[in-house]
Amino acid sequence: MEFVAGPAVTRVLCADCGTPIVPNSANLCVACLRNTVDITEGIPKQASVSFCRNCERFLSPPQTWTPAKPESSELLAICLKKLKGLNKVRLTEAHFIWTEPHSKRLRVSMTIQKEVLTNTILEQTFEIEYLVQHGQCADCAKLAAKNTWKACVQVRQKVPHKRTFLYLEQLILKHNAQKDTISIKEVRDGLDFFYSSRSHALKMVEFLASVAPVKSKASEQLLSSDTHTNTATFKYSFSIEIVPICKDDLVCIPLKQARNMSNISPLTVCTRVGNSFQLLDPATLQTCDIPATMYWRTPFDSLAHVNDLVEFTILDIEPDRTRTKGKYVMADAQVALAGAFHSSSGGEMQTDDDGMMDFESSGMAKQIYHTRTHLGAILQPGDTALGYYLTNSNYNSDHFATLPAGRIPDIILVKKTYPNRRKKSKARNWKLRSIAKEAGEDGETSGARGAIGRMGGRDQKKVEEDYELFLRDLEEDPELRSGINLYKAPEVQMAAPETEKKSGRKKVQYSMDVDEGAPVERVTSDVVGRPVDEEAEEADFPDVKLDELLEGFDEMTLGPAADEEPEPLPVAP
Repeated sequence: MEFVAGPAVTRVLCADCGTPIVPNSANLCVACLRNTVDITEGIPKQASVSFCRNCERFLSPPQTWTPAKPESSELLAICLKKLKGLNKVRLTEAHFIWTEPHSKRLRVSMTIQKEVLTNTILEQTFEIEYLVQHGQCADCAKLAAKNTWKACVQVRQKVPHKRTFLYLEQLILKHNAQKDTISIKEVRDGLDFFYSSRSHALKMVEFLASVAPVKSKASEQLLSSDTHTNTATFKYSFSIEIVPICKDDLVCIPLKQARNMSNISPLTVCTRVGNSFQLLDPATLQTCDIPATMYWRTPFDSLAHVNDLVEFTILDIEPDRTRTKGKYVMADAQVALAGAFHSSSGGEMQTDDDGMMDFESSGMAKQIYHTRTHLGAILQPGDTALGYYLTNSNYNSDHFATLPAGRIPDIILVKKTYPNRRKKSKARNWKLRSIAKEAGEDGETSGARGAIGRMGGRDQKKVEEDYELFLRDLEEDPELRSGINLYKAPEVQMAAPETEKKSGRKKVQYSMDVDEGAPVERVTSDVVGRPVDEEAEEADFPDVKLDELLEGFDEMTLGPAADEEPEPLPVAP
């Protein structure tokens, strides 16, 4: 095979250093070309970025504050926007170089290309150092100043407990409706939400109208006006009033309205509250949905609240499977007051007369009552249920007084309860988030949890009771907890039972450790202060399953996604 030589490679000497090179338009080698032409000219080697320490956001030119994690693509985009002259070159690669987190420095390595001579493209890699300057965004500046809000949403409900707002807080967190709120303040009958713009307040009003039966009223106050430019500045207030009827409340509907609602019995129980509330007649299983607009045309109040519920023991029950409606089954039951047939003489079970209820000391405790209930599907003989003791109650209601005596039952059972499970010192394997954990900027008033329970004082113990009962409702009602987010709790440690030497009763305490950062939770015994009996737990107790719990419990992370770290909301005391 004959050897064929390749074409001869013509080389010339570099005009500066004399190195043989392939001919090019500049007649210079790469090293001399770089020394002669600097393609990074016009690009600053040092720059600064503004960082707000309150909300942990960076300033994206010109006026946008963007949340960005260290060495993220969002932060790299902000850094590149700060450079001038990048539009004259071609950026091929950029990445962060690691620096100490406390150094307040960001280092970025960039590779750019530029055509320096005819058909000659030069590539160069260099570093830029950014100084992180701490500043304050406009939202945090308004938050630091007093009374700088533009809109306020005042949510009120005139009921003797806070359980509605405890549930509403969880709904707000689930739907991330608190993201635009700049401050929250607790007042006597509700909460005040403050916003920097009217549009954010309107979003909250629309959200509340979608999850609760409310009526709203808007007002505005003129702060300043300019007659030359025909402009004015207003403060907007939205008053939201929630229907004063809660789940499991006893309601006496006015006779005229009851006839208009398919002639339902006036004495009903509230079984569901959403953007409308549902009333159920336990004697006939007849239901009616009352929207907010219909209710506010002719409002009426609850006859009794969940605080008035009394424990009853089911002696016998006969369900009628032919009369059902959804999950409710009609049944005839024989009930007696809880503990009516227990011996209370001598020993540790002996208590003072001051701790007895009136009907316990009057001989009515051992009576057996016959009633009709809608809980035939879940009640069994020996179970404990909560109900309203109408025979021993006196209601100040004109609508209730007009009812015929024959249409008023002795007892209305509302829901099943699990007292034996409560007597066991079992820790909860789940926890709830709260809107905010820090106290307001006016000073710390109490060590209580998030937005509810900040006022302290005499109402603090009442709020703790409401919160414990709210947690019980979530445990015992799977339908109720399906609408909110539950999170896995750290491992818990059992607390030794505490007793009182004088009366022999359990020490009354209410656990409010849900929002504490400590990984150890101490769970006390029965909240109502009854003596603990060694009895078997209820087999049908609706435990919270692990598949219902979410990962990543973090009190200060209340953002829309798990990978974001939004700021906590301040709560004014």
